[in-house]
Amino acid sequence: MCTSLSSQMIGVAVGWQMYDVTHSALALGFVGLAQFLPLLLLVFVVGHVADRFDRRHIARICELVEAAAVIVLFVATIRHAADPALIYAMVSVLGLGRAFESPAQFALLPNVVPTAILPAASARVSTAQQVSTITGPAIAGLLYAWHPAIPYGIAGVMYLTAALMMTLMRTRGKSVTTSGPPTRESVFAGLAFIRRSPLVLGSISLDLFAVLLGGATALLPIYARDILMTGPWGLGLLRTAPAVGALTVSLFIGRYPIRRHAGRVMFAAVTMFGAATIVFGLSHWLVLSFAALVVLGSSDVLSVVIRSTLVAILTPDVMRGRVNAVNALFIGTSNQLGEFESGVTAALFGPIGACVMGGVGTILVAIACWRIFPALARIDSPVEAESGVSALASKAAPAS
Repeated sequence: MCTSLSSQMIGVAVGWQMYDVTHSALALGFVGLAQFLPLLLLVFVVGHVADRFDRRHIARICELVEAAAVIVLFVATIRHAADPALIYAMVSVLGLGRAFESPAQFALLPNVVPTAILPAASARVSTAQQVSTITGPAIAGLLYAWHPAIPYGIAGVMYLTAALMMTLMRTRGKSVTTSGPPTRESVFAGLAFIRRSPLVLGSISLDLFAVLLGGATALLPIYARDILMTGPWGLGLLRTAPAVGALTVSLFIGRYPIRRHAGRVMFAAVTMFGAATIVFGLSHWLVLSFAALVVLGSSDVLSVVIRSTLVAILTPDVMRGRVNAVNALFIGTSNQLGEFESGVTAALFGPIGACVMGGVGTILVAIACWRIFPALARIDSPVEAESGVSALASKAAPAS
């Protein structure tokens, strides 16, 4: 919660400050690139590190590094010395910290909670992220209006708090880690495991292509101004809608996790995501558009929680860091490319055509993955899926 909220606050503060300094939309684009580039370049390194060393120590070091970066921005802002070069440098440091922190944190979750309650724990993690998505930007905006340095100061304190909590965290037994000197096989073992595991490959592929095609949120400014005929308040309402739906569903499944027919529910959620995208694309009524986006966010978080739980359970502990690093790269890439794809199709076919095509494409992806990975659709409960992957885990162990 601390790290997610800090990330949201920093995103608002950095974006606003960079635009104040440069008045350039291109500069804002480079801010996003600076955050994503470390993971892109180090995806196999960060995963191997997460599987080689204590994941709590990795997360704590990353949080301390991130705290140092935002404290530098805090001091520079107070002294009116936050030029674009410094902002880019600190954002890159933040991206570097997150690149190492993310796979370590995701891989750590199954070491903290028993397998039986892992779906509920994943839902709680999703709840924290959705709360951060909703409240973080608003809090940062208010604090930035008071003084531009305050969001950085609060974020720095929260990163330090997260590092302290990580220090106090206790795990269930000792994690299985890699041994011996790093080799080419061990570094790329996560990618090899994904390729050999139809269930994990199917889960990641479903997420990759569904997000890639269903990027309706990238077109919200066009819909708010030109189709729904609302102002900035309407855009803010539309941007909030998916997070509202996601938060509602994550709270529900945190209390009542999916215990049966998990595979079918996941495919149904992705199909619902595509259908909601189509409804939003065709809607000219703000209330209906808002409702469609709420359903879109609800179905998205439902499929994400099931997929993340399956990937966590099906992956041997010795390779969770490497697999989650590849998964994080695919998710980040699909988000970025999804926005690009929506922009290109909107330019060619108009925003309505782009949304409808994206929704139809998402449904077709769900159908294709159902046919290509039938075992994924037949999964009843994650615990049963875990027992079915034991042979694959034993084969993958030497490669670690």
